[in-house]
Amino acid sequence: MDSLDRLKDLLRQPRKVVLTSHRNPDGDAIGSMLSLYHLMYQLGHQLHMIVPSAFPEFLDWMPAAEQILIYDEAPEQCPPIVQDAEIIFYLDFNDLERIDKIGELCHATQAFKVMIDHHLLPQQGIADYMLSNSTASSTCELVWDFIGLMGWQAQVNCTVAECIFTGLLTDTGGFKYGTSPKVYRLAALLIEQGVDDVVLQDRLFNSMSEKQLRLLGHALAHRMEILDEYHTGIITLTKKDYERFEISRGDTEGIVNYLLKLRNVKLAAFIHEQPTITKISLRSKGDLSVQEIAQKYFKGGGHKNASGGYSYIGLGPTVRKFKSVLPKIRDQLNKVAQIPDPCRGKGEGKPPTSE
Repeated sequence: MDSLDRLKDLLRQPRKVVLTSHRNPDGDAIGSMLSLYHLMYQLGHQLHMIVPSAFPEFLDWMPAAEQILIYDEAPEQCPPIVQDAEIIFYLDFNDLERIDKIGELCHATQAFKVMIDHHLLPQQGIADYMLSNSTASSTCELVWDFIGLMGWQAQVNCTVAECIFTGLLTDTGGFKYGTSPKVYRLAALLIEQGVDDVVLQDRLFNSMSEKQLRLLGHALAHRMEILDEYHTGIITLTKKDYERFEISRGDTEGIVNYLLKLRNVKLAAFIHEQPTITKISLRSKGDLSVQEIAQKYFKGGGHKNASGGYSYIGLGPTVRKFKSVLPKIRDQLNKVAQIPDPCRGKGEGKPPTSE
């Protein structure tokens, strides 16, 4: 019996199931957890959702989001739940370090572990069944594949579909990157299931607070640097900025993406100073892999066009270290800067004819 058949056999009767995702969970992390939560609830399983830290306020509206336990806020409540689990789902992460102390608890249990994830280089040996595909747009796309493998399509109601659609939207930046024909077909299927994509877009992308908008204006006006020679943009935030704007978790979400709105910018870096660490978020256009930059120079990783890392050397030295990388990838940056015809090499095409 292979691992998928074992999982199917286990889930034929109600089980104690824990769904977990990474620190600083985003729309794909929360969407993948909640989609399986609502689906498996219909099948009679006893479910708990746990993440290491709080998620952004713009996801609070999601059905059953209030049921998600935050380990940082409930360190005594979470361990017994994990220890008692029969099945644990690892969603939207591929290394136990991404879930901090929860990872230690999960590793120590005898529960059947399931990993569903789309990040590069998954840690081996931490899951009994693994559905991993780094070319997928999102973990929610893979959750849809998992539902098909399990034969659970009949349990996909509008609530489940809405949660999956949330992951698609957020991890593709509103269908701007990481897309494929499959993603658009899946989006159409979810809309047919009852998802109101206009309302969902509004909830996810038009829900900034006044503080967030003022912070964005400050970052663009006073903390942005454009390096035209390297087709690169940098935004930094200092500890004083965090104090002045009373920045909390989620307030800086998406700031790095504004750099990519500039035609000449192909590589974007958001470098911000924390109390004990300096974090760097990287985004890119085209075939430039920021995952390699994050992994090689900043102890991080992620996706080809969206990755992150950190350093302990302070804000100024981290910025200088990032700039020192740019001459090494100049050729790649110049190549990406040559905007191709999107249809070149895919056939000449024929103009439509009218009768």
